[in-house]
Amino acid sequence: MRGWRVLAFTLACALSATAAAAQAQADTPKNDIKAAQARQKALISFQTDLINVLAPSGDADRLLAAALMARPLPNPGKLNNFHTLIERAAHVDGAGPAVSWARLADCDANAHSCPNSAALDQLVQQAPDNAAVWLVKLSQDVNTLKKDDARQDLAKAASAQLYDDYSGIALKVLANAATMLPPPSATLDPNSNAGVNGVQTLIVFSSAVSMPQPALRDAATYCEQQAPNDASVKDDCLKLGKVLEWGSSPLARSLGLHLREVLNGDASQQQDAQNARRNLVWQVQNFAQLSLRAQNDKAQSQHLLALARSGGTQMSLVLAALHDTGIPTDAPADWQPQKAE
Repeated sequence: MRGWRVLAFTLACALSATAAAAQAQADTPKNDIKAAQARQKALISFQTDLINVLAPSGDADRLLAAALMARPLPNPGKLNNFHTLIERAAHVDGAGPAVSWARLADCDANAHSCPNSAALDQLVQQAPDNAAVWLVKLSQDVNTLKKDDARQDLAKAASAQLYDDYSGIALKVLANAATMLPPPSATLDPNSNAGVNGVQTLIVFSSAVSMPQPALRDAATYCEQQAPNDASVKDDCLKLGKVLEWGSSPLARSLGLHLREVLNGDASQQQDAQNARRNLVWQVQNFAQLSLRAQNDKAQSQHLLALARSGGTQMSLVLAALHDTGIPTDAPADWQPQKAE
């Protein structure tokens, strides 16, 4: 499973690339430390202002955006914190599964109450054909030693129609929300040419990381441990892999390809999965570079924001960004992923 862990790390870097870029700029010796600290304070203040504008709404999408923006803030306030905002979003008429998915994170890890059980129960009702929901349950049941329930969770995930972690919806609602106020001049990076679009891109993509992720490693471990001794588990893990290969996120696709590589007995299928995973790492690394470039490139930041607003999934956004920039989705024949230490 080492190769899958390496890609998971690469993906985490890509998803937080814009936030990392801002931090890197702040850490550059040539930048004045006080100026960087002042800009960081201005960014937090602006994000708080956006939340204050979004919070009075009765619209589930706006409340979801406000909740995701509030989650990483140090002191968002009692009325505009993640818990209050996501609870309000959940009680709006027509609130969809994306809200319930975000609500999974409304829990206390120290009290061992994660994921939010009420949100998970709601998701089972709202999205029974979503493999991501059953993988959340699988992780929960594996860790509470409910073996029979975990086996049923795997079967339901394998029979699901799709895998969606709702990151695409999160990016869309955040991209729409980020333009509701003009960023103050104090939030602009004087060393960047991206201007207000760079600020908006930073807020959108760094806030989207607040969307919870299913514990895919638990699914990988379960399949690797159980499949060799149980043919029915192996069949379901291979079925799940096919669902994940067409999943909404690069990380889900990576796990799907990993399951095919380690569980499929056909050597040609194993090699095809290896090649596809190599291309996936290429795609993710190049998207990370585009995300970093957006912090200093107005056209690139505008384009990423437009892709986010168009909807779709995280995977479709990655592929569209590469295609529109002229970057091939297949890695060059002589390219190899960087080795992780």
